[in-house]
Amino acid sequence: MSVEQLHAILAMGAQNPPPSSGNPQDMRDWFEAMMAPTPTAQEVAVEPVTINGQGCEFLRPVGAAEGRLVIYVHGGGWLFGSPRSHRVIASNLARASGCTVLSVQYRLAPENPAPAAHDDVFAAYQWALAQGYRGEALALVGDSAGGNMALATAVRARDAGLPLPAALVLLSPALDLAGQGASHSELADAPLVDRGLMGLFNALYLGEGDRSSPLVTPFDADMTGLPPTLIHVGSWELLRSDSQTLAARMQAAGVAVELRLWEGMCHNHQLFAPFLEEGMESLDQAGAFLRAHAPASAPAQ
Repeated sequence: MSVEQLHAILAMGAQNPPPSSGNPQDMRDWFEAMMAPTPTAQEVAVEPVTINGQGCEFLRPVGAAEGRLVIYVHGGGWLFGSPRSHRVIASNLARASGCTVLSVQYRLAPENPAPAAHDDVFAAYQWALAQGYRGEALALVGDSAGGNMALATAVRARDAGLPLPAALVLLSPALDLAGQGASHSELADAPLVDRGLMGLFNALYLGEGDRSSPLVTPFDADMTGLPPTLIHVGSWELLRSDSQTLAARMQAAGVAVELRLWEGMCHNHQLFAPFLEEGMESLDQAGAFLRAHAPASAPAQ
């Protein structure tokens, strides 16, 4: 059973816990080392690119659709993570969607507090538009904190009168930063991201700022007019209710939204895709959703 696989993976991870120093750079080094052995999808080329001073990556599958771009935003609680650490997700999105993926790096906390990361991701979306990509040929994908910023970017684009992406895919998005949803209490000790770690992320990125401010979370935003959205979340994660509430709010606003609750899965189980059936299945479904909600060929202007 895959749930048994997940428990085995988590047990192995427990043998290499996060550094107790609490030093941000120590945590970044630990996470990068932990994710380094995870394989990249086959037949996907990785090309570094600097955007707005940040080291990003293009991931190009063989036969990539011309003129289409998936903008992917990695998670890590605004504290750690990089295109390299999350390459397993980005490369499999490229493989499954048949599209080039731009994996965005952004400034990390606490050196760069809110809303620095949100501004960087929005700037990357503006960069893509400036390169000639049409909104209908773009999609936004993000996991965890990256899911927050992917959704926030779509909201900002709409409010600024910019072209909207054709689709959104949110994997375990971190949205309810005030922690008011039921799962924040019921699953406070969930694996990978528990209430204590989420509190640390918020403190380092937000400081004493407003947890519900539109500058740092789109949780309470008007969802009207947003593109078709796919949301994946595990049943065994702190942020479960974030996704459930978001899906309900989107549906009420007339957005075409699909919510998939992965039974027995933890936060960001897609990071284990090469070793966990549900992880790869989630990314395959995301790829199919992206193919279905963008034209087969949409050349740049």
